[in-house]
Order: sequence, then C-alpha cells, then structure tokens
Amino acid sequence: MRVATEVGERPVRGVRGAGGETIRAAVFDLDGTLANTLPAISKLLIKVASEQGCSVTARQAAAAIGKPPGPAFGRLLGRPEDDGRVQAAISRYRELFAYEVLCLGPQLLFPGVTAGLSALRAHGVELAVATSKTTRSAEALLDVMGIRDLVGPVIGQDMVRRGKPHPEMVLRAAGRLGVAAWQSAYVGDTVGDMRMAVTARMEPVAVTYGVGTFGELAGVAGTRMCGSFKDVVSVIAAARPRSGVKVGAQQRRR
Repeated sequence: MRVATEVGERPVRGVRGAGGETIRAAVFDLDGTLANTLPAISKLLIKVASEQGCSVTARQAAAAIGKPPGPAFGRLLGRPEDDGRVQAAISRYRELFAYEVLCLGPQLLFPGVTAGLSALRAHGVELAVATSKTTRSAEALLDVMGIRDLVGPVIGQDMVRRGKPHPEMVLRAAGRLGVAAWQSAYVGDTVGDMRMAVTARMEPVAVTYGVGTFGELAGVAGTRMCGSFKDVVSVIAAARPRSGVKVGAQQRRR
C-alpha cells in the first residue's frame, strides 16, 4: 500500500503514536469521498442550468459540486439564492436526481470503500457521514450503494444552521457517536472539508481522487493526503491502539 503523506507542520494526533491520542471515530464526506457521483452530478447540473436558459461548462459545474443546492445554483445561474429560477432549478435537480444519479447504484462507489468501511468497523472505529446534501438525499445514496448499514449517523445540510466549512455538522456527528472531536478524523475531498476538520479539532484526512487537487488540499496544514480509500484506512488504522486492521484479503499492521 502506498504510504499516505502528511503535509504541514501541525502535529498529527495518534498517527505519530508514541503513547499519544488515538482516532476512535471517522466522519466521512459523501460525494467525491465515498461516492464517485461527480461525473453524473456534473452532467445533471449542466442539464438543469440549460433548462433555465444558462450555458454552464463542465468546469463551472465541477466547481459547484459539494455546495448546498442554493449556493450551487445561485452561482451557476448568476442569481440570488431566493430567486425564482434558482428555486425552480433546485426542485428540478431533486426531481431528476434519482433518475440521473441514484440509478447507478453500487457503480458509484469508489474502489475499496465497502471493504475499508467494514474493516474500520471491525476494528472498533465508529463511523458517520456529514455532507452538504440533505439528509434524505444522503440516506438514499448510501442505501442504493449498499453501504448504509456500515455507517451510523448521517448529518445533512438540513440538520444544521451553518454548513461547511463551519464545524457544526461534524461536531454534531461526533456527538451522536459519543466520541470527542479530538479523537475523530474527518475524511473529505475539498479544502472546505479540511478547514472544517481543523476548526473542529478533528484529524483532517484528504482524498486526492475527488474535487480538490493535491496542491489545494496540501495548503491546509496538518492534512493527511490519501490517494486511495485504502490509504484512508491505513491512516486511521495507524492511529488505533492495536494493530491488525484487515483491508480486503490482506492483514495490515503498523
């Protein structure tokens, strides 16, 4: 397995070991981290914007992914979030989401996610999801991908007053798990995800296969950089008090 890289000078809890703190819980972003929904969502954003008379490029659509629907369509359409066309676009997006995205089911999973989550659970790591999606949408996506039973609480944008990068949703997730924030990691694919983790005093773990580039993610000091989901499991497992997390058919030991 490729070794994940630490960027920045902030000491990493648990991962450096030496009798220090350990990671007892992992909270995950959804799109771009567990689910490879980015191509399908990008196409859907372009389609919905076109129905509202706006031509949107693939790059513009990609930049909107990961944001709540209001800011995303407000940006794409160049209108305030409470504008009628923005609200119509949001309704249309939600109407088409099942047909354009959810229909792909398990195909949406990034490689190694199911095995990795199962391994972490078997090793006693508490798992949750905190996402800018609505809770209902997130639950539906986890369900069709076949991993809903592998994670505990799901905290969506609709469950908090302040969304990313404010730490409210990840703090709520840790609270629901009964684990202190400083004993938790947040795994995501954007700079906002990493800033949220740092503000919450969680371990920031970035995947480089989602929206954010390596350079962007590396700009947040202390971030653990992971090129695959197996790397994520390796980082979190290294911070556990015991060795022996199994990833796939192999036994990974510190």
